[in-house]
Amino acid sequence: MSKGAPHIPVLLRPLIEAVSPVSGVWIDGTFGAGGYSRALVDAGAERVIGIDRDPLAHDMAMDWIGDYAGRLDLVEGNFADLDQVVEAADGVVLDLGVSSMQLDKAERGFSFMKDGPLDMRMAQTGQSAADLVNSAAEETLADILYIYGEERQSRRIARAIVADRVEQPFETTLQLAGLIERCIGRTKPGQAHAATRSFQALRIAVNDEYGALWNGLMAAERVLKPGGLLAVVTFHSIEDRMVKRFFQEHGEKKVKVNRYAKEAPVMTQPFEILTRKAVGPDKQELTENPRSRSAKLRVARRTTIEPRGIEPGEIAMPLVEGPEQNRRH
Repeated sequence: MSKGAPHIPVLLRPLIEAVSPVSGVWIDGTFGAGGYSRALVDAGAERVIGIDRDPLAHDMAMDWIGDYAGRLDLVEGNFADLDQVVEAADGVVLDLGVSSMQLDKAERGFSFMKDGPLDMRMAQTGQSAADLVNSAAEETLADILYIYGEERQSRRIARAIVADRVEQPFETTLQLAGLIERCIGRTKPGQAHAATRSFQALRIAVNDEYGALWNGLMAAERVLKPGGLLAVVTFHSIEDRMVKRFFQEHGEKKVKVNRYAKEAPVMTQPFEILTRKAVGPDKQELTENPRSRSAKLRVARRTTIEPRGIEPGEIAMPLVEGPEQNRRH
């Protein structure tokens, strides 16, 4: 990695291998610390456009982006709208979820391990996690925790939040994490922290992450040239399921030419799936970066078939009725 890269890009080696040879114009829809963007340039991309809605990513890049002048451009925005940044691209990379640089800063409010304001906003604008926790109805909170975080104790936690906020609004991460531990018990050695699923759910709701993924996948389909590649790295089962379903619904189908012939692939869909099974980290990467353990990579190649829309239900996108952030669609 070049200078100024304090965070390790997950699944970088298999991603670059899967999309090589790299050439043309690429979009890094989740720029973060710039690891994928720099690797794409180093691998042969003539130009990479990095997109990130977090102002911190833009500030951090100022220390080194000059080394890539003319080949790497940075745009502030949401990857859900990536097809509005450039007319056509040869590749799109998406690295989903929260980045290490966000988790490591207590003042961003993403971590239940460090005390900080209950924020969680990637773009640092709009409704914060504290706003949501202190204003949403009990039923809505329970749905968010269950549907977005798969938290089985969602109703108990939501009931406790509503009861406690009457006396004192929630303002900090440890305040909320402490309540969750009281509800479902302290974390046992070797287990995920009790607040893991709830914090994940609130972060997803605050940032409309599933809505962004749904829109971003369709935007990538519209912007990619025939032969262009879409590579997506996910970190939990719901995201991976959405990407997998999207590729399945928009991937090539097998049809029989006649009843005696074997099935042959006929391009009737916008993508050709290149990774039949999701690619995970190898032993070397797990040793170098334990945070990569849940990461999965899926890659598909754009065909000549015209792009088409897809409904949230077709890709198993979770929907919570009520929160304003889910009305973007």
